[in-house]
Amino acid sequence: MTVNIALPRFAQIGAGSVDDLGSVITQLNIQRPLLVTDRFLTETGQAERLVKTMHAAGADVAVFSETVPDPTAASLTAGVELARTHNADGVIGFGGGSPMDTAKALAVLSATGQSITSYKAPSSYSGPALPIIAVPTTAGSGSEATQFTVITDSDTDEKMLCPGLSFLPIAIVVDYELTVSMPGRLTADTGVDALTHAIEAYVSRRASRFTDALALAAMTSISRHLRRAYADGADREAREAMMLASTQAGMAFSNSSVALVHGMSRPIGGHFHVAHGLSNAMLLPSVTKFSIDSAVERYADCARAMGVVAPATEDRHAADALVAELEQLCVDVEVPTPRAYGIDQAEWDARLEIMAVQALASGSPNNNPRIPTQQEIVELYREIY
Repeated sequence: MTVNIALPRFAQIGAGSVDDLGSVITQLNIQRPLLVTDRFLTETGQAERLVKTMHAAGADVAVFSETVPDPTAASLTAGVELARTHNADGVIGFGGGSPMDTAKALAVLSATGQSITSYKAPSSYSGPALPIIAVPTTAGSGSEATQFTVITDSDTDEKMLCPGLSFLPIAIVVDYELTVSMPGRLTADTGVDALTHAIEAYVSRRASRFTDALALAAMTSISRHLRRAYADGADREAREAMMLASTQAGMAFSNSSVALVHGMSRPIGGHFHVAHGLSNAMLLPSVTKFSIDSAVERYADCARAMGVVAPATEDRHAADALVAELEQLCVDVEVPTPRAYGIDQAEWDARLEIMAVQALASGSPNNNPRIPTQQEIVELYREIY
């Protein structure tokens, strides 16, 4: 079987690598970059650190710091205008998943003049776009290594998955020291997000030997280090391991695709403004349990990679143990249910059908070992509430 693999052209990885950003843009001949970030990173001076290293390299930098959590189509307008007035020749995404998604969208829209709705799945865009450099500050989304962006339709609250090679960063700077200050809640949510990426990449119907290796490596590392990073944010060994695992998981799912957890997660975020990593964590144990019978061996492999069972453990027992471990992990890092998060049950129930429709429309559930019906998705939503 022939598989198509798409990865960033090159990467700078390790402590202090963020200070190499100036040399990265020089290598790429980017002279007028647009730095896309958020207010927190601007107010804490971290964005200025990147600006200074790029100025030292001779670049003329513009900064767009108005990204919002779960970016919407409307939130992109000002960024597109700034990219054009600055005559940007490259876009740098600096932050967590939301600045990354915004940067990717701006790279395409500033080159094409189209609406982001033109690029939602099942279309796949590989046309004109500004080059993207990704500098992640969280260990979870893996967006620095993926050919996807997720933007919410401002009119319908649909979280649109927009895929294609033009959304893939050409270079990444992965510096785990940027994650040391992450609070516990963000550490947990993004960490379980990365684990979800690895597991779904491995059980996806589009998995390959290439993506399997990355996914299993990420699972092993996350299982050893997520609880440590959550308990002690200053644990540098755990932070470094989680950062690398997040990038590995991103490379894996970008080339094998995610599955049902992500398909169901995006509508939760779109309708109830739950952070993407947290909505994945809410879903992961129940969706895994739903799916296991269709891929017992694959889920058993996940359990073994995570050290949940001994290597010689029989597949069925290992797969069942994986579900128990995911349930316990969510307890240990205090993942709330939608009810505990504060979502009103009447509002939740009223949106189940449209969320199920949107989940299926994303295409991700079709990669799941067990492909659900719309009604089965509704029941899973009810179960996790």
